[in-house]
Amino acid sequence: MANPAIILRRAAIEDAEAVARIFDDLSAVAGTMQLPWPSVEGWQKRMVTQEDDHIELVALIGDQLVGTAGIRGEAKPRRRHVAHVWIAIADAWQGQGVGSCLMAELIHLADRWLNVSRLELTVYTDNAAAIALYRKFGFVIEGEHQRHAYRNGEWVNSYSMARLRPILEEGGACV
Repeated sequence: MANPAIILRRAAIEDAEAVARIFDDLSAVAGTMQLPWPSVEGWQKRMVTQEDDHIELVALIGDQLVGTAGIRGEAKPRRRHVAHVWIAIADAWQGQGVGSCLMAELIHLADRWLNVSRLELTVYTDNAAAIALYRKFGFVIEGEHQRHAYRNGEWVNSYSMARLRPILEEGGACV
């Protein structure tokens, strides 16, 4: 069976409840800095206050919201070439191309629209699937943060990863 079509669009306030549900999933929340049991109101506020340098996307399969991702540019003049990216996928849809589609679009935005030449992220060192995804898109590990966050009763380390924009080639999103 072929994978169903993944549709990407900018997140809207109406998506807050579905995005909050993603973070009710154990592995989705465990792979991020979010806390379990997020409030819909918190996500609504986040979506309403998006600035021009912050783009939050959602991924849909049919009418089901299955993932979210974002890019936020740096404000400091000497770091305006840098943006931070993040992704979260609902447990049931992990490993099915949703993360790749979202990352391809974030990179497309960074390279071709935002003039960002450096993308940065942090990822827990035990999140092998996410690390593999990021490497697939040219991110490299630049360092390791010890005891970076407290998760489910224990300290976890994270990697600092970055991607430097290569010379642009032709191509589109969702590779």
